[in-house]
Amino acid sequence: MSEQIKHECGIALLRLRKPLQYYIDKYGSPTYAVNKLYLLMEKQHNRGQDGAGIANIKIDVPPGHRYISRYRSNDAQPIAEIFRKVAKKMKKAKKEGGERYYDAAYLQQNHAFTGEVWLGHLRYGTHGNNSIEACHPFLRQNNWRSRNLAVAGNFNMTNVDELFDILLKIGQHPKEKADTVTVMEKIGHFLDEENQLLFDKYKYDRTNQEISEIIEQELDLGRVLQRACKDFDGGYAMVGLTGYGASFVARDPAGIRPAYWYADDEVVVVASEKPAIKTAFNVAYDEIKEIEPGHALIIDKEGNYKQRQFIEQLPKKSCSFERIYFSRGTDPDIYQERKALGRLLVPQILKAVDYDLKNTVFSFIPNTAEVSFLGMIDGMEAHLVNERKKYLLDKGAFNDEDLLKLLSFRPRIEKLVIKDAKLRTFITDDEHRDELVAHVYDTTYEVIKKDVDTLVVIDDSIVRGTTLEKSILTMLDRLNPKKIIIVSSAPQIRYPDCYGIDMSRLKDFIAFRAALALLNETGQNHILDAVYEKCAAAVGNKNQPNYVQEVFAPFTDEQISDKIAQLIKTDKIKAEVEVIYQTVENLHKACPNHSGDWYFTGNFPTKGGNRVVNRAFMNFMEGKAVRAY
Repeated sequence: MSEQIKHECGIALLRLRKPLQYYIDKYGSPTYAVNKLYLLMEKQHNRGQDGAGIANIKIDVPPGHRYISRYRSNDAQPIAEIFRKVAKKMKKAKKEGGERYYDAAYLQQNHAFTGEVWLGHLRYGTHGNNSIEACHPFLRQNNWRSRNLAVAGNFNMTNVDELFDILLKIGQHPKEKADTVTVMEKIGHFLDEENQLLFDKYKYDRTNQEISEIIEQELDLGRVLQRACKDFDGGYAMVGLTGYGASFVARDPAGIRPAYWYADDEVVVVASEKPAIKTAFNVAYDEIKEIEPGHALIIDKEGNYKQRQFIEQLPKKSCSFERIYFSRGTDPDIYQERKALGRLLVPQILKAVDYDLKNTVFSFIPNTAEVSFLGMIDGMEAHLVNERKKYLLDKGAFNDEDLLKLLSFRPRIEKLVIKDAKLRTFITDDEHRDELVAHVYDTTYEVIKKDVDTLVVIDDSIVRGTTLEKSILTMLDRLNPKKIIIVSSAPQIRYPDCYGIDMSRLKDFIAFRAALALLNETGQNHILDAVYEKCAAAVGNKNQPNYVQEVFAPFTDEQISDKIAQLIKTDKIKAEVEVIYQTVENLHKACPNHSGDWYFTGNFPTKGGNRVVNRAFMNFMEGKAVRAY
């Protein structure tokens, strides 16, 4: 994606299923778990660079010893900063302990980050500040181990106001209205209630110390989640650690946010992406499982684990943007899906270049679009194979020179677009700022036949169109091509996301601006007023339809694409410009198991999504440049 979009966070959970001494004896060091957690987080650093955090729980350390440790950082390199601090503590433990450094009992009673349960989080700040206080994990502390809770997650709730009001009704006084705090307090409330129910059950015939041990054995985290999460509306993969060592990872009922797990005799591990688990533990991909939507993977104090449904499932709508762009392409399934996205665009591209491959140059906008580019070239090669076959069958006889030309012809491929540097545009006036932005990308010169060649450049997705307008088109036009075709491997992004990706304002989307321009040109601006009236009338209704779909309804996808091409082409661009978008139908062909397409279709998987998009439209009409959730 040539435009930076902040998106989902990353999670990592590691549970040692055997005592710490086992890993010290087998692997020769007490740092087995921390090394694995570092790998899990580093291999997901694409999911969060605004901050990071870890938490660690020691199981069954004697009273009077700290059993919860946490580090958070909003440093420029937060993962490295956190693990530098942990390494410093481990070096201190080795220096002070000597041979006792290899004694698990000594370590756990005297040094931090030597527990059996580990939680890691990577943060992308989709809104709010990037202070360290905004970094996960969050702690809800208590002097009873079974009431302590550490929470981190990859999530966004659409109904924070409603959840906040529920906390007020149950008697709480939340310190802020952020969804992270609201979610933690709601889960924490029902964790407290389960504790109290068990205490009341045994208080007449057991001592308080005995009851504490019974609670840790009998507390039902599945029931806690059933009661706490029933009002949640959003996409989430939430991790919770209790102070006594039990833990859970809960996934939203539509499976919007990803969560994968692996278990063997030594560990249970959860991450947002499969490649992280694959790299850290060198296991086969088919051994890595997906947490089912509406289910939680629950790990008890002894390390036993199971999936348990805690909320009624919705139709599965896993995020397709994960597959197109956000997740690492080293996942074999994602790699093939991205290639398919490029390959499926070939018929549209051939039509746009008038089947003149001799005078067409193919490239991509670095770097994440490279895989879809490879798929596009595979599709072009397959087209040429069919063309050669037809030619050979039709012509029959030909000389060696013609045969050589026929067999040696390949699509022309050049690396045209290079991201030179991330310039900081300190100059304040717009004219000179735009001039600097235009040089963020550089190109390869003297490989294009001037006024003859057509350039086909593929990108993962086109969201705002500003980078194309201000930088890429200007740079490509300097090569003097006859035509520039910008290809998006994703369909037109028309609607805001409300489940964890920072795309919340309608006016930011080039597709929305194109629809506005078309409405104006065709004398249909009354549609905007009608949609606004419907949105305003629906305020407070939990079951709103998506009225904003009516803004796009009068126009075909091709009309929107053509208008986008006009909007991003400035007067200074001499070449003809065309924009091609992936179709929603082909998106589903390429990513059949990830049908969450609300960005493109407006078909939100939860009721809150429709409320958010309608609110976003009202904000636009009222001139409010604020988030809709």
